[in-house]
Amino acid sequence: MIKKLRLPFVALGALALASCGGSADGGGTRESIRAVGSSTVYPFAKSVAEMFARSHPEYKSPIIESTGTGGGVNLFCEGLGADTPDIVNASRRMKPSEFATCQQNGVGKITEIQIGLDGIAFASSKGGISMNLTPEIVYRALAASPYGEEQTARTWSDVDPSLPNEPILVYGPPSTSGTRDALKELVLEKGCEANPAMEAIKESDEARFQQICTEVRSDGSYVDQGEQDNLIVQKIEGNPQAVGVFGFSYLEENADRVQGLRMNGVEPTYANISNFSYPGARPLYIYVKNGHLDAIPGLRDFIAAWADAWVKDGPLTSIGLVANPDDAAAKSAAAATEFTPLTAADFE
Repeated sequence: MIKKLRLPFVALGALALASCGGSADGGGTRESIRAVGSSTVYPFAKSVAEMFARSHPEYKSPIIESTGTGGGVNLFCEGLGADTPDIVNASRRMKPSEFATCQQNGVGKITEIQIGLDGIAFASSKGGISMNLTPEIVYRALAASPYGEEQTARTWSDVDPSLPNEPILVYGPPSTSGTRDALKELVLEKGCEANPAMEAIKESDEARFQQICTEVRSDGSYVDQGEQDNLIVQKIEGNPQAVGVFGFSYLEENADRVQGLRMNGVEPTYANISNFSYPGARPLYIYVKNGHLDAIPGLRDFIAAWADAWVKDGPLTSIGLVANPDDAAAKSAAAATEFTPLTAADFE
């Protein structure tokens, strides 16, 4: 259902929104930029919002909400208008099904901007449990039904005799989080596919493959901590045997309290994520409603502030963002000024 609109900030903005399928008889008004979405992107978005507020006092301070990527995309795709967000922050790419929902609800023109890279870091407290993990080890430890069989592992040594004889206890993101989606895609599926039989299941029954390869155990060995990555840091700091899963930026921010665990022998570091040698490296995004660009005061300037901040050795890299490779950086810089909309073909 397309949202009705009432955005009389300026005549041009009202006309722009009306042309997108809205009307001027509902939906409220708003003068602050509103962004929702990923808890991983949240600290970067907050930092950009603070810089923007200082350099552009003529605009209201942006409102940044941490809802998780999935929840944020749902809000973003509800329609156009003052009661819907202008931006969704995402720690994974928008799904084709989500893009289709946006289109159905009148959010026709969306700009995708890759703001940088992050890594899905596995960590423990300083001096706590230490392991060299692999996607297969993580999968066998966390899957509800590893390779379609009963989950019987209670300790890490049950998974691999070379690992510590300590209970499996992992604090991680919820199902609504983009970090959870990336954990599934970059780690769990890769570990599941180490078993050749899974390839045959993938070809014959995709739904069954997804269930076997990405469903996480619910017996207490994996603990969902909601959209609060800082709470995961606190949990593992208080339990030397516990492992946490969160974005690399939280690992770097709390380097005095927690330590990264190797994956395939590779440390989760800035350099290893930027060259993709670390298996958990992933891109981060923001998505912008083109239909709001000329209706929400300062929205174009806010996107320009993002582009100023994400550069190598810029303010965001100092708090844990990994700068884009040169080719992706050029594409993102163009997207932040040209606002070329996504199409269905971009997902093919």
